[in-house]
Amino acid sequence: MLIDWSLIATREADALHDTVVDMEGWAMPLDAAAQSADYFLLSAETPCCGGCVSRNPATSVEVLAAQPMPVGDVTRVRGRLMRLQDDPAGWRYQLVDASTAPGQPVAGSPRVSRRVFLAAGAAMGLAACAPGRFANYTDAPSDASSRWTPPPGALTIDMHSHAGRVIISRDPKIGANRPFLPAAEPMRAGGMNVICLAIVTDTTVVHVGAGGNRFEAFRAPEPGELYQVGMTEFARARRLIEREQLHVVTDAASLAAMGTQGPSVIIASEGADFLEGRIERVDEAYTQHRLRHLQLTHYRVNELGDIQTEPPVHGGLTDFGADVVRRCNARGIVVDVAHGTYDLVKRAAATTTKPLVLSHTALSGSPRPRSRLISADHARAVADTGGVIGVWPNAADFPSLDAMALGIKRMADVVGVAHVGLGTDMLGFIRPPVFTSYTQLPALATALLKAGFTSVEVGQILGGNYRRVFEATVG
Repeated sequence: MLIDWSLIATREADALHDTVVDMEGWAMPLDAAAQSADYFLLSAETPCCGGCVSRNPATSVEVLAAQPMPVGDVTRVRGRLMRLQDDPAGWRYQLVDASTAPGQPVAGSPRVSRRVFLAAGAAMGLAACAPGRFANYTDAPSDASSRWTPPPGALTIDMHSHAGRVIISRDPKIGANRPFLPAAEPMRAGGMNVICLAIVTDTTVVHVGAGGNRFEAFRAPEPGELYQVGMTEFARARRLIEREQLHVVTDAASLAAMGTQGPSVIIASEGADFLEGRIERVDEAYTQHRLRHLQLTHYRVNELGDIQTEPPVHGGLTDFGADVVRRCNARGIVVDVAHGTYDLVKRAAATTTKPLVLSHTALSGSPRPRSRLISADHARAVADTGGVIGVWPNAADFPSLDAMALGIKRMADVVGVAHVGLGTDMLGFIRPPVFTSYTQLPALATALLKAGFTSVEVGQILGGNYRRVFEATVG
């Protein structure tokens, strides 16, 4: 049965969940040079060039093929249509166990040859379409002073990322075995050296709320459930690291050594829910899973404290949360207060002996109730520990990279350049943000220069500041 793309846009395809269907569209691999792939996007929209990948969940579905299929042209695909529940990357549907469907594309389908498709990507050289390194970034202005080149020994670091898609699916038919996405190649292409690769430990008890705008807890976890989620995702992180041949950073020496040898990761956890009130699990995560960055809370009010998106219960950081901060300080784990309330941050700042980070947010003059944005005082509470606030690329806050750069400038005006970093929350948004791939890092660096930052300051923002905190914490 060939289904129309309108069913995807309107979500009427929900009624076809777990049904074998045919779909027709443009087979778009993440690697534009690939001749075949077992994972790609099928899109109703004709791409503009060889490096352009759709970000629109109303006109694209993920395809998980049974074996590599030809890509780079209009094709008809047959597979089981799976409705995704609260997918962290924002996709609505997948075609699994897919293969090439019999028959030809229907009359009137857009036809662009692969040769033209790839040639267009080479010719256009657009930042939004073609990846590039800092050294040969073609979308930057011709004036060399408007391009940023990292100085020798500098590292670019993303303070918060789900790259590769280590988060387990809430759909039990996909669950812990959902396919990974490429992580290393986009990092190489854009010049991103290190990412804080974050598992998420409240996945099974959180979903997108009725308004469709934010995540929220919808039930209480069973005893041991969130610990098991954490162990499953730590295992997925290990598999991704092996598959992508990533380096794992565990201390200052390995950060200096590995960060320049190839794409590297700092193991992180978004939410300490997997502790389930047991302090010894901090030690277990440190030794067995190489955890070096721990965010205390996420989208449920947990044993450690209150969150920005729900009414307060504990009055901020709990006594157990303070114990976890102290244990992280002693062990050498960066403490991340993202998602925590201002009251939580204030007590964490009074408790810690090491700098805090708030890995992904943005500044607001007057944050709305239940907003993930923060006030100037909230930001200063982190900065006053010597810490760093990561600015994120949420499209609701910043409609373009230039706007994001100005948002970073506003944060720097409040807390100082030394206390601002980059937290992309890669693959963590409900709706696609303005920064969707590390191949856009050169464009962001250029936008920061345009916003008035010096080259040295750009280096601080894109990694130097977080590196200082990591080295001071981990040793």
